[in-house]
Amino acid sequence: MAELHQIDGWDAAWWAKAEPIYDHAFPKEGRKPERVIRSLLERGVGSLYVLTEEGEPVAMAIAGIVRKHERRALVIDYLAVAARRREEGYGRELIGRLKQQVGQEQPLDMLVIEVEAEDTPDNRGRIRFWQRCGFQLTSYVHTYIWVPEPYRAMVLPLRQGAGVPLDGETLFSYITDFHQRAYRGR
Repeated sequence: MAELHQIDGWDAAWWAKAEPIYDHAFPKEGRKPERVIRSLLERGVGSLYVLTEEGEPVAMAIAGIVRKHERRALVIDYLAVAARRREEGYGRELIGRLKQQVGQEQPLDMLVIEVEAEDTPDNRGRIRFWQRCGFQLTSYVHTYIWVPEPYRAMVLPLRQGAGVPLDGETLFSYITDFHQRAYRGR
């Protein structure tokens, strides 16, 4: 059975386990460099999550809680599955474990992510993955100043009647808040 490890604070040994998955999944340009990840973990802006199977890292995520508009969202900044372990359900399992573990520690209203908005086969595949996990795609397209590709928000409401915003512009306020806190204080 897979085990989820939540690493709060910088831990070089855990990062060494997660980094190969991160490196393979995300291109060098446009992703957070290690020094920013180290800083956001040291400052408690987010946590590193590593899913292991028999001690082997099979998936990783970097995520943090953002409180806004009287709601609590877990913003998933990065999530990746080891290349040789894809299509085995570890991505969905990691999402399920994040909902359970993080939600037990702090009540959450929603999970929020951003996906590339450009209509390509790879991006459509990523969106389908998130939709299979229960996320809803918003229509708002967000463009960053420092990143060339446009993005859309996706949300997974966790509590009935919590008034979770389903519009992308509001959801991007959570995502932007997480990014600003991640880069602040480097």
